[in-house]
Amino acid sequence: MSEKESFSEEQKQFLSGFAFGSDVARAVSGLPVVSNSAAPATGKATELTIGAAAPSAPAGPEQIAWQAQQEVLDRGDRLCNEEKAKREKNPLDMWSEIQQRADAGEFPKGTDVFLTKFHGMFYVAPAQNSFMCRMRLPGGLLTAWQLQGLADLADQSAGGYLDVTTRANLQYREIPADQAMNILYGLRDLDVINLGAGGDNIRNCTASPLSGIDPHEFIETIPLARRMHHYILNHREMFGLPRKFNIAFDGGGTISALDDTNDIGFHAVKINEENSDAEFPAGIYFQLTLGGITGHCDFARPTGVLLRADQCVQVAGAIVRVFVRSGDRTDRKKARLKYVLDDWGFERFITEVEQELGDPLPRCDEARLTKSTVEDRLAHIGFHAQKQPGKQYVGVVLPVGRLTSQQARQLALLSRRYGSGEIRLTVWQNLILPDIEEQDVQRVKDALVEMGLGYEASSFRAGLVACTGSGGCKFAAAETKTHGMFLADFLESRFDLDVPINLHLTGCHHSCAQHYIGDIGLLGCKVEQGDDMVDGYHIHFGGGWGMNQGIGRLVFESVAFSDVPAKLASVISAYLQQRHDGESFVAFTARHSDQELQAMDGFPVPEENCQPAMD
Repeated sequence: MSEKESFSEEQKQFLSGFAFGSDVARAVSGLPVVSNSAAPATGKATELTIGAAAPSAPAGPEQIAWQAQQEVLDRGDRLCNEEKAKREKNPLDMWSEIQQRADAGEFPKGTDVFLTKFHGMFYVAPAQNSFMCRMRLPGGLLTAWQLQGLADLADQSAGGYLDVTTRANLQYREIPADQAMNILYGLRDLDVINLGAGGDNIRNCTASPLSGIDPHEFIETIPLARRMHHYILNHREMFGLPRKFNIAFDGGGTISALDDTNDIGFHAVKINEENSDAEFPAGIYFQLTLGGITGHCDFARPTGVLLRADQCVQVAGAIVRVFVRSGDRTDRKKARLKYVLDDWGFERFITEVEQELGDPLPRCDEARLTKSTVEDRLAHIGFHAQKQPGKQYVGVVLPVGRLTSQQARQLALLSRRYGSGEIRLTVWQNLILPDIEEQDVQRVKDALVEMGLGYEASSFRAGLVACTGSGGCKFAAAETKTHGMFLADFLESRFDLDVPINLHLTGCHHSCAQHYIGDIGLLGCKVEQGDDMVDGYHIHFGGGWGMNQGIGRLVFESVAFSDVPAKLASVISAYLQQRHDGESFVAFTARHSDQELQAMDGFPVPEENCQPAMD
C-alpha cells in the first residue's frame, strides 16, 4: 500500500481496537503503556495513567455520567478534580472502604474526603476533627419512634444533639472516626437511607410541612416528595450529577416550601372552570419552574409547562438525566442547572427533556392559572387549627435549629401522647407537632416550656435562620449560630414588632442559610480591626420569596460583628417610625436608596430592657 493510500474506516476501527487491547494487557501486567492507542476515532488522545488501565464505561444506567465526562476529554478539555475522582472510583461502591477506615479509627484523606460525602458523611476539619452526617428525610417527615432512635444514636455515636437544616432535614455533628459506620448502620435501622445526602447528588426532596392538614392548601405534597425520594434511590443514574441538585413540591398552603429557590420547583396552581378546556380540565396542577439558586442570585423561573401530580416524578427524572448529560464538568462554579439554562435557553432545554421522555410536555398560558395567596409568615410558629375538626398543630421554636437529644426524646414522647406520632421539619429550622386535640393544647404548652422550648416567638426569633457557621464548617467566616442568638436577644430587648422581620445569617458564599432571601441577610466575612481579623458580615436588605420574590441588596459592606447589632437596630428603628400604614420592612427598604439606608445608621434606638451577654 503506498503512502498516499489510506485505511478504510473499518480497518481504522479494527487497528484502534487491537492496539487498545494491547495497551490494556500491558497495563494489567504492570508494564508501561507505550502507545497512544486509547485515542478515540476522532484522533484526540484521552488522559491515560501510565501503568494502569484506562477507566472503562460502566454497563448500567450510570454510564450517561461517564459518557458526559468522556465527551469533555474527547474535545480536549480537562475534567475538574472532583470529576476525575468520581471517574477513578465510584463513590457508591465505597461501603467496605468506609468500614475499614472506621475499624482503624481513621478519617478519609485526599479525594476520599469528597467521595465519602456521597454517603452523607462530611469530614469537616479543620473546623471540627470529626464527621458531620446529613440525613435524607423526604418532605421533612419523621415518626416519633424514628426521632427517639435518632436521639439515642446521637448520644451513642455523635455530639448528643441534632441540627435542623434549611431543607427541613437533620444533621449529626461531632462524630468520631470510629463511629462512622455505627451512624450509617444506625440510620438504616431507623429507615433513614441517606445515600446521596452529600456530594454531587440530589438533596432530600422538600414539601409543604402542613401537607394533608392545611385547611387552605390546594394539594398534599409530602406523598410526592416521598415518591421522588424512592425514585432517586432506585435509579443509579440519579447519582451522576456534575454538582448538587434540589427539588421541592409546594402545595399552595400557608407555609412555603421555598420551591422557587430550587433547581426544580413544582408549585401547585388551580385551573378554574371558566379557564378549563379539553387538555386542562378544571382542577389542581403543578407549574414547573427551573433554575433556582439564590446563592447565585437567581430564582427558579416558570417554563410554561403544567403537569398533573402523577406526571411530576417522571418529568423530574428526565430533567435530571438531561442535566447529567449537559452540566459543566470542568468548572465547579458553573456546574449548576442555572448555567445550562443560561447557555441553552429554556426552550432548548425543555425540548431535550421532551426527547428524553419521548413525549411532548403540556404547556399552558400562565394567565389561566390561579395561584394561592394564603401564605402566613408566622404559620410555622405557635398553635393553629388544622383542617381536621378539633385538631391543632404547634410550631415549636428551636434556637437556630438546634435540638438536644433529650429534647428530641421528649418531643417524640409528646407527639405520641398528644398527637399522632408524627414530627414535621420545616425549611425555617423548626418543627411541627400535628394532630393535637383542642383539650390537650394547654398540656402541650406546659410540656414545651418545661423542656426549654417555646411555642411563642417574637417576630425576630420566628424568622431567625442560621447556618452551622465557623464552629462546624471550614468555609464559614463567622460564628453564625452564636451571633444569630445574640442578635435575636439584642433586638427583642428593644423592639416589639407587629410584623415579621426575617433575619438570615450565612457563613460563606455557599449561602446555606439563603441570606439573599431574608428581610435582613448577613453574609459572613473577615474584617480587619487593628492588627486582627475579626468576624464580620456584609449586610443585605430586602430579600423575599414567592409572591414577594427578590434578591437582597448589599447595603453595608464588611462590618465587624461588634458593630452589626447597632446598625440593624438603627435601620429597624427608622422603619418603625417612618413606615407607611401597613408597610412591610421589605417594602420600606425598597423605596429607599442604598445611600438613604446607610444614612439611617445612628438613628435613635430605644433603650434595652436588659443587655444580653455575648460569650
